[in-house]
Amino acid sequence: MTQQQPHDPRPATQPGPQPGPQPGTPPGSRHESADTSDRLHRPEDLAAHAADRAPTPDRSGPPPGDGSPVTDHLADPLADPLGDPLTDPLADHLATPPDVSPSDPSADPVRDADRVPAGPPPAVGPPQWTPTSPPPASPATSPAPPPSSRPAGPPAGPPVGPPAGPAPTVAPTVAPTAPPATAGEAGAGGVPAQPRRFMSATDFLDRRADVADHGPATWGWRGRVRRWSGGLLSPAMGRAEAAHERDRAAVQRELSGPRTIAFVNPKGGAAKTTGVLAAGYTFGTVRGGGVVAWDNNETRGTLGIRGTRGHHRNTTRELLGDLGRFDDVAQSRIGDLGSYVRTQGDAHFDVLASDERADVTGTIRADDFAAVHGLLERFYRILLVDTGNNMRAENWLAAAAAADLLVVTSTVREDTGYSGLWMLDALQDAGHPDLKHKTVTVLSDPSPKVDAALARDLVDVYEQRTRAVYRVPYDPALVSGSVVPYARLSQETRRAWLTACAGMAATL
Repeated sequence: MTQQQPHDPRPATQPGPQPGPQPGTPPGSRHESADTSDRLHRPEDLAAHAADRAPTPDRSGPPPGDGSPVTDHLADPLADPLGDPLTDPLADHLATPPDVSPSDPSADPVRDADRVPAGPPPAVGPPQWTPTSPPPASPATSPAPPPSSRPAGPPAGPPVGPPAGPAPTVAPTVAPTAPPATAGEAGAGGVPAQPRRFMSATDFLDRRADVADHGPATWGWRGRVRRWSGGLLSPAMGRAEAAHERDRAAVQRELSGPRTIAFVNPKGGAAKTTGVLAAGYTFGTVRGGGVVAWDNNETRGTLGIRGTRGHHRNTTRELLGDLGRFDDVAQSRIGDLGSYVRTQGDAHFDVLASDERADVTGTIRADDFAAVHGLLERFYRILLVDTGNNMRAENWLAAAAAADLLVVTSTVREDTGYSGLWMLDALQDAGHPDLKHKTVTVLSDPSPKVDAALARDLVDVYEQRTRAVYRVPYDPALVSGSVVPYARLSQETRRAWLTACAGMAATL
């Protein structure tokens, strides 16, 4: 039996499409089959209704957050346009582009977590946008989009630095760079130069030796004050004594090899022999030996007569006959020369005399000079050569060619002065190179009183032709013509020859 349905007093529904249950309405709800205006909607209902009514998005278009500052903040309804009040002021200060004021509420705050240390600005090219930096702003551009609207992945290509522009308020951390190269570290064209050389221990000692104090005074009143006070008062050296010590140091300087000094003047009586003996005495006593004076006269000279005589009478002639004894360099000794040279005692130098026998004929040739010269260079450091008066002789020319230094000796006389100048003209014409710089002049006074005007003229003309001119005073110990008494030479003569020898050593 069919049950009769109760009568519904509501009017019948008009024909047409009827609204069905709303999407998202839970089953069993009293609103499941009706859409009435007094219905209460939950948030889930509103979200489902908006999703049904929204048009299908075009997947081929740009993704949300396409960089538009007007609409990008609507793409994410959860984005907070006001930002975090605790952290965003600092982010605004660090990440706001220079043309956007930090106080603008529409500016995009960049979170500390999203910010990375800025790299160096690119050298050239337009600014590029990277995921870690906001896009560059221009006067016509609105503030940058919020962080949530940025693309999920980095764009293709290596990341670049932030756009070029004014530096931010907070300076970025800069990696330390190498110090600029100094003049000693880099040369022209960027090629590294030689490393800077610092003073070594040897350089230090050399510099200290150059400035070493020579000690207290011993000359004049300064020396007397020092002696009378028992050393309590020690005045410094005067100029003359200090110059004397400098000359001694110059004479004692080291030489890189044997040196030959030839004393030349084609006129007899020009003080060549006395000059050789005085120079031998000075070099020998100041340097402490290693000096030989050699009479290179082609026939017979007087050096052996003016020097201290020995216990033998051997000369250059006998040495030439016995040169075979010294052929073996390993077996020959300087002591073997003792039977040919004559020692000068306290003067600390030796003399090799020329031939003294009247029955011997012949002359010394250029080959003879070369043989004896080579032998003496093996055993002596300084060779003083006394030459003869014949400048056309072979051994004279050989001595002038082999000499490291020429010493023109002359007295304050017009004839001897002229003879020396004539010789220099002849050597210049013969083609001797650099004659002026390898020649010095020693001008001796032949008497206690000389012509001052002539002396000035000779000094002037020889200064033009030679490296230097040294004056030697008159000494009565040299007038007799006998053996030179070295111990009786005056202090003025010794000092004058010390100055002259210091100049010779400086030239060597």
